[in-house]
Amino acid sequence: MLVVHGKVRLQEETIEKIRKSLDIVDIIGDYVQLRKQGRNFIGLCPFHSERTPSFSVSPDKQLYHCFGCGAGGNLFTFIMEIEGMSFSEAAQLLADRAKIDLGSSFSNTSAGEHADQSRKQLSEGMSLLTKFYHYLLVTAKYGKPGIDYLIDRGFTKEMIERFQLGYAVDSWEAATSLMERRRVNLEQMEKAGLIGKRGFDNKYFDRFRNRIIFPIFNPRGQTVAFAGRTLGDEKPKYLNTPESSLFHKGKILYGYHLARPSIRKSNQAVLLEGYVDVIRAHQAGITNSVASMGTSLTEEQAAALSRAAETVVICYDSDSAGIEACFRAAAMFQERSKIVKIAKMPEGMDPDDYIRKFGGERFRSDVIGASQTLMTFKMDYFRRKRNLSDEGDRLLYIEEVLREISTLKGAVERDHYLRLLAEEFSISLDALKRQAQMYNKAAKRAEKRRDRVRPVILNRTDRLPPAYEMAERRLLARMMRSGKVTEYVREKVGGTFAVDVHQALAAHLYAYYEGGNPPDEGLFIQRLEDPGLQQKAVELSMIPISDQAEEREIEDCIDQVIRHSKAAVIADKEEERKRAEQSGHYQLAARLVSEIIGIKKQLNTHNAERE
Repeated sequence: MLVVHGKVRLQEETIEKIRKSLDIVDIIGDYVQLRKQGRNFIGLCPFHSERTPSFSVSPDKQLYHCFGCGAGGNLFTFIMEIEGMSFSEAAQLLADRAKIDLGSSFSNTSAGEHADQSRKQLSEGMSLLTKFYHYLLVTAKYGKPGIDYLIDRGFTKEMIERFQLGYAVDSWEAATSLMERRRVNLEQMEKAGLIGKRGFDNKYFDRFRNRIIFPIFNPRGQTVAFAGRTLGDEKPKYLNTPESSLFHKGKILYGYHLARPSIRKSNQAVLLEGYVDVIRAHQAGITNSVASMGTSLTEEQAAALSRAAETVVICYDSDSAGIEACFRAAAMFQERSKIVKIAKMPEGMDPDDYIRKFGGERFRSDVIGASQTLMTFKMDYFRRKRNLSDEGDRLLYIEEVLREISTLKGAVERDHYLRLLAEEFSISLDALKRQAQMYNKAAKRAEKRRDRVRPVILNRTDRLPPAYEMAERRLLARMMRSGKVTEYVREKVGGTFAVDVHQALAAHLYAYYEGGNPPDEGLFIQRLEDPGLQQKAVELSMIPISDQAEEREIEDCIDQVIRHSKAAVIADKEEERKRAEQSGHYQLAARLVSEIIGIKKQLNTHNAERE
């Protein structure tokens, strides 16, 4: 039997083998910082912004569910969502990890394969170029200019290998000829900015010439883009490939695929600005370093680091642009309730400059090791802008610091910095506290005014479901765990679930057990082709219920469903009767009255049996 997902046909046996070979906690743990809570693991949801964890992963069921945004599924749906992949791509990734050969499981007859195939070809082309440029760099015959440049800059062979640095020779067709020989789609490579195309003769040519090549990797360690740095003073200094189906600049952190193990182990990430800074920091032993690639940190990048670590050390350039970027990045992490520290760089230096001049040991101890809390850094920053021997500047400085202190959420933290301020300027602590409270109240009043003009959005998920809906939910949760319960519910209730999605799930469960399948929630959910049904099934699967179903509980739930079903039928027929009488169809109205009486008798009999 074949299962169809996103128009890609895969054998169920192979998919099930992949699912059972991998642990969902390990897979999701590569993207989300998880901690054990009871039988499950919890963390910050990667699919929406939140401060307190509502994302739960069940190792027993091999499922995940977010109680905040409703996202849920299994290994395959998680990879599809987090990586933006099709089902076939996610299956291939997980098969590779499980060391399972998909082989003939794929059927290439589907028209929907084109987009997947295109991405795969582009990825293979980039992988080929990564190896090619690296080969040129480390081969004396071709790479001497590049290797001399890197060695002169102090890069070790270990780092050149670790980051797969390369060299593009000073040729117009070295890479292009290679790709032609390997039958790589040159038109696709040109669209991705890897090669160029001349207008006068439509011939392809190498975009990267006489440049050091920095491959840019996704979190799985696959090349998705390139940056080429000139060896001299040519412009542009850096030549970058544009965004493509594989590369979205705002979502990638340079070095993350290498830094992730260290980040998870230390529970701390070091955020730098550029490629060279990251390589230099790794060389100095700070292997939990990543970079936002010279651009302002994006929400997606901040979210990725927040999921991986509790503490983020920001080490940007010390010029005004770097400090402003530092404050913006810090605000993103604070919104996610992370501990933010700032590593101060000497004026006019970046990490690369510092390590080359003073060495890696001093960078580790005097810069990263001496990083300040965000509040301390802000106080130093405000102090540099003022002449504290001048009374006016001194008062302005105190006012600036007080406004910042008033925004701190922790009472102990506020008290700590107020005492520092009181001691430094011999000011009454009580006076500073009163002033900080005034700023805090003013900020809250402003927030309330903003809230009054915001549209009120009613969150329907906050409502308490009616009793019959709760009963349907519990029945379905039990049915996913037991074929016997499902058969009993089918006999008593059949398809009379009031909620449409519940009715659909019940029908799928009846068919699932009819097919001789075992009571396996993960397998049942895997067989569901509709993403909405999958998500609802995961949500119901995560309902905390006892392992053993009690007969009384099942009967009570069935009773609720039957009562509501018959009450709903009676209400519908009453409406139909009224319309019949108003239209003069008295014979129809009389028949409806008879039917209503009959249903009420059934309901009375049911109630009597229950009593």
